[in-house]
Amino acid sequence: MTHRKVLPGFNLTLGYTLLYLSLIVLIPLSALVFKTFALTWDQFWAAISSPRVLASYRLTFGASLIAALVNVVFGLLVAWVLVRYSFPGKKIVDALVDLPFALPTAVAGISLTALLAGNGWIGQYLEPLGIKLAFNPNGVVIALIFIGLPFVVRTVQPVLEEGERELEEAAMCLGATRWQTFARVIFPSVAPALLTGFAMAFARAIGEYGSVIFIAGNMPMVSEITPLVIIGKLEQYDYAGATAVAVVMLVMSFVLLLVINALQGWQRRRSGAQ
Repeated sequence: MTHRKVLPGFNLTLGYTLLYLSLIVLIPLSALVFKTFALTWDQFWAAISSPRVLASYRLTFGASLIAALVNVVFGLLVAWVLVRYSFPGKKIVDALVDLPFALPTAVAGISLTALLAGNGWIGQYLEPLGIKLAFNPNGVVIALIFIGLPFVVRTVQPVLEEGERELEEAAMCLGATRWQTFARVIFPSVAPALLTGFAMAFARAIGEYGSVIFIAGNMPMVSEITPLVIIGKLEQYDYAGATAVAVVMLVMSFVLLLVINALQGWQRRRSGAQ
């Protein structure tokens, strides 16, 4: 008896896949790279290493790193509460975790600015104390924390749900403290998922634009992110310079995606071994 396949054969399926991938991803990215070839090496280096651009790199990657590290800690905490405890309104809290996915990034930026600006609901009480959270790098970090939290929570949550609680109970019965149980039983099982969530939150934060420009202040050399530098070059009709900076961001994003895929493969192999 011949088994009919649901999808066409490998050759035809692969052909459709490569065609779709080329039209949607490869051709636009190739155009970006080829536009950069209009620059000489000296012009390319000058475009990607000017003081203003370097300052934007430091802010973009530094704020993204800080936000991802914060999200690792609090994302694990939120995932733990959602998995291990039952409380009134749990489904609402669970849905709120996904809100940054559905909320337009510009709306998120306006909302955070309305809260944290000097005349905002929260900022009006903090600024007299000398705490300024809007229109400076602090605002960038807060916006990136907001948009990156769901990546960590949704990556760690399934691992905690599948975890064997008997191991935790056995460790505590053998005299382990709460910290020892967490460090030697729980953390090793969730560490790959935490690394994946960290990498995904970091990669997402690097390319964020909409939620940041409203709360950052966008001051050159102070609170200007790299995507805004690219937009500024486009508005000045410096298309080659914009594509040069964009190529740097593209390479960094691609490297991060490779890291994410490697971490996910490690996580799958670790789960299979267990």
